[in-house]
Amino acid sequence: MGEAYLLTGEPGSGKTTAIKKLVAALGPEHCGGFYTEEIRLNGQRTGFEIVTLEGQRGLLASVTQSGPLRVGRYGVDLTALESVGLAALQSALQTRPVVVIDEIGPMELFSTAFREAVSAVLQSPCILVGTIVQRPYPWADELKQRPGIQLLELTPANRDKLTEQLVTSLQQKLQKQGMLKREEEEKSG
Repeated sequence: MGEAYLLTGEPGSGKTTAIKKLVAALGPEHCGGFYTEEIRLNGQRTGFEIVTLEGQRGLLASVTQSGPLRVGRYGVDLTALESVGLAALQSALQTRPVVVIDEIGPMELFSTAFREAVSAVLQSPCILVGTIVQRPYPWADELKQRPGIQLLELTPANRDKLTEQLVTSLQQKLQKQGMLKREEEEKSG
């Protein structure tokens, strides 16, 4: 079972920005997965898009989306999450030491396949770095309580320092893993 670092905080606290900084610092060769990005029109948020670390995009939610799945004023379409997002997670599990999931929140948690994918990442040797809804939400609350989960609360005051500390910690872990792999190769070669 790998390690998990979940960033939480109020909307606008910088969770997605922290994820993007972390991915940039660690490099694409170490990270796979996705983040969510706001869609804005004339300065107003109108929806959310899934963006994989490889650059694929898909619409997750929109004010114009109809249907039974809703979070506030947004209609949720799980198609992008379950095709684009889950494919990125499955690929990351097989090819990268760090799996990025931004975000584990009410829109994404409508999907049973998404919840199963999060559980699969947690059961793997990969390091999970993600964001998670702060307000109470049953499945997310259970996840926050699991052993091995490190919950980090971001605020505007601590977000830069906390992000830097997490980047440094993960760089050290990846370096150590790389050194361990080289030692094993030298012993067997």
